[in-house]
Amino acid sequence: MDENIASSASAGTELDDRQTKKRFIIVFCLFIGIFIAYLDRVNVSVLAANDPFLLEMGIKGAPVQIGMMMSVFLAAYGVANVLLAPIGDYLGPRKSMMLCIALWTVSLFMGGIASTFTIIIASRVILGVGEGMYYPLQSVFVKNWFPRQERGRANAAWIVGQSVAPAVAMPFFAYLIGHFGWRSNFHFCLAVGLIPLYLLWRHTADTPRQHKSINKAELEFIEAGQEVAAPAEAAPPLAQRLKGFIGDYRFWLLVFWYLCLQCMYWGLITWLPSYLKSARGFSWSEMGWLASLPFVLSIIFKVYSGVLADKLMGKGAYILMAAMLAAGCCVYLGAVTEQKYLSAVLLSLAVASCTMGTPVAWTLLQGLIPAQSMSTASGIMNGIANGLAALAPAMIGFFINTTGQYSGGLLCLVFTSAAATIAAGILAVKRV
Repeated sequence: MDENIASSASAGTELDDRQTKKRFIIVFCLFIGIFIAYLDRVNVSVLAANDPFLLEMGIKGAPVQIGMMMSVFLAAYGVANVLLAPIGDYLGPRKSMMLCIALWTVSLFMGGIASTFTIIIASRVILGVGEGMYYPLQSVFVKNWFPRQERGRANAAWIVGQSVAPAVAMPFFAYLIGHFGWRSNFHFCLAVGLIPLYLLWRHTADTPRQHKSINKAELEFIEAGQEVAAPAEAAPPLAQRLKGFIGDYRFWLLVFWYLCLQCMYWGLITWLPSYLKSARGFSWSEMGWLASLPFVLSIIFKVYSGVLADKLMGKGAYILMAAMLAAGCCVYLGAVTEQKYLSAVLLSLAVASCTMGTPVAWTLLQGLIPAQSMSTASGIMNGIANGLAALAPAMIGFFINTTGQYSGGLLCLVFTSAAATIAAGILAVKRV
């Protein structure tokens, strides 16, 4: 009898010593959330190549107006990042994210019933506000839930959703719109947008200490690998949070690099379906599959860079430098080559190359910024980058209209990659 009791106690102790895996459930919820968010963002990229939509909205043959569908989203997104992200430091990431999803729902409902281009633009603005608040809060969760040595992989795990979504969306939306009309993509996005709302409500908490199901072993592991334990007190005033990073030149170099990345990314994915169909002569079905290739490659590149960032702690800036240098070369070669399939592959590699730096950039930021300032700093970085990147799709449309060639719009992105490479080089010299 005594031996059985001792054996049971020993088994119970061993079970207690075994970590729960709640932090991995958290990152899975983040992946699903960003996956759904990017479905909502990129659906207009397919609409930009759909003649019935363009004719109904009165923007057929108007590249500047077509580019505006992404530009107004990014402008609202950037403003919301900077002005509304601090809400996350007060409400906490969980409640703030659920509020954001409510805004997505309103936006997608408007898009599904839109009868004019003005309503489409208004729906894109509301979507930009909702997603602008949402994105920085992902980084807050990673900062709170993961030790430093796991953050590169954790960031890659949720950021890869940004590539999985468009990879799936381009051929899927092309099929959906081709068979059921352009409004169907708004209806679909509205329905699946409720999934992350449930996951956030049911499976997340702002910090590990607030989660009811985490055990002591996992909690101790997380906190031992963090710079300091997550603070339990209320967030300090905004001025105090800003003071922790606003004067750090490394933060601003990282913001500039991220701005260049967003200009290249949104410029390319906004125009790629239209470029493949109109400039390179691919069919509608070919366009759908080829437009997904950049995101398939990005999945591989992002996963690899996340693992590499954890192995090369202190040398992440070298990855940023290599990523943008490769992207610029691929854009140039893709624009000037006469082989249409080679052009599609090179432009796909350009998207994948520049986005492979995304997990690394967020990992570097999480190492620079105190926990209580994370939402604010993330909002500023993401807001400035995406807000100014709002000009990229419209700017490319302007150069296409001026030069009469798509290559004229693409080549301006080569200069963007060169500037980002220089900024990353300075960070590398400073051993960030």
